[in-house]
Amino acid sequence: MQRFLFPHEFEERLRSQRGHDWQAFSAIHGEASPVSIRLNPAKTKNHNALFKQQASPDIQSVPWTKHGFYLNERPSFTLDPAFHAGTYYVQEASSMLLEQAILQYFDNKENIRALDLCAAPGGKSTHLLSLLSTNSLLVSNEVIRSRANILAENITKWGHANVVVTNNDPEDFEKLKGFFDLMVVDAPCSGEGLFRKDAEAMKEWSVENANLCAMRQQRIVHDVWPALKENGILIYCTCTYNPEENNKNIERFAQELNAEILPLDINPNWGVQALDHGYQCFPDKVKGEGFYIAILRKKETQSSGRMRGGKTVFTKVPNAAVRYQQWLNTSEVKLTQFREFLLTIPSEQEEAITFVCSNLKTVSAGTTMGTLKHDKLIPDHALAMSTVLNKENFPHVEASYEEAIAYLRKDVFWQEGLTKGFSLIQYENFTLGWANVLDNRLNNLYPADWRIRMAGN
Repeated sequence: MQRFLFPHEFEERLRSQRGHDWQAFSAIHGEASPVSIRLNPAKTKNHNALFKQQASPDIQSVPWTKHGFYLNERPSFTLDPAFHAGTYYVQEASSMLLEQAILQYFDNKENIRALDLCAAPGGKSTHLLSLLSTNSLLVSNEVIRSRANILAENITKWGHANVVVTNNDPEDFEKLKGFFDLMVVDAPCSGEGLFRKDAEAMKEWSVENANLCAMRQQRIVHDVWPALKENGILIYCTCTYNPEENNKNIERFAQELNAEILPLDINPNWGVQALDHGYQCFPDKVKGEGFYIAILRKKETQSSGRMRGGKTVFTKVPNAAVRYQQWLNTSEVKLTQFREFLLTIPSEQEEAITFVCSNLKTVSAGTTMGTLKHDKLIPDHALAMSTVLNKENFPHVEASYEEAIAYLRKDVFWQEGLTKGFSLIQYENFTLGWANVLDNRLNNLYPADWRIRMAGN
């Protein structure tokens, strides 16, 4: 096996950190990275429905999460219709350790307000949506606009209405003093834990860059801290091994912010290493990449500001549109309007969502049901993806695998005997999107920007 060549300064430091375990750490970087997915329990609990048209990979559970699985090979996710239906998310296994922090410090029947500060492309946000109650609120934020759009796409596919996607700097959240019960800060880092799967991460690494990352992380946490409630929980994580970005930063936060460092109950058989402050995954100890996680509780008194300020962004739904409530399968969400769009949001979080959208740059809020044109609603793709859609209100077009791929490419296909009007395109009972069935053709309404461009079947 060819020796993996690390940056010299990195190797010196890791040899010191790992001691006699260095050889195992070095050797594992010559092996392929594990492939792992996490199911969307709101859409499927059965992994056997996935990858039906490809060599079906063996499935092994990720031990620290209920719905995470390893695959023995990497299939073409792009050519799996179930992936586009939002039935699973392709996510690195170590980062799923977030689930333990949520389960150990929150009751999933409790309705809370949570922030995923550095959320793109959406792994931790989709995970949080599966762990929190449906009447909780998640604000999923990304500072870079192009990445915020990718985040919004993945959130839409996941299908939950209790989420707002925003595009803000950490300091902007100071306007939401004492608003959040939970914050997840997956901080931009030096990326040392991704060296074997991302060659660019290693090319960009330097001691200077790692030190800059540590300082940026300090600024990010300090900027967002006022928005955390008294006794609120901040989960801090990185994909690096650098003590300056991990243990030492947590020590700084505890001292400078008067925060309490909290433990996690970690099964010793998992191979996760307990550090002075926090927990580290090493790829030779766990089946995953490098990952660090630590938990802080806010001890200082934090006054919660009143939910006001900013311009109201929503308007009352016209009487003619109230009937579209019947398109939904729950009474726990309500209709509201933004410009020409009809949205659905959790009734219990209406005031909080209005407050967030009035104070932050909003990319999406709740589920977009569709566009109101006069007294008619043109359904949006987000509604087809939504877990609150009552699918029995619409005809279904059950597509073969070839037809599903054609649909996802935004090509045209036709079946005899279809019912005219808006229909849901389905594959293996997973909804892919809308089509408008006319007399002799089917208008493909799949979002053009999302279409498959990859060749092959």
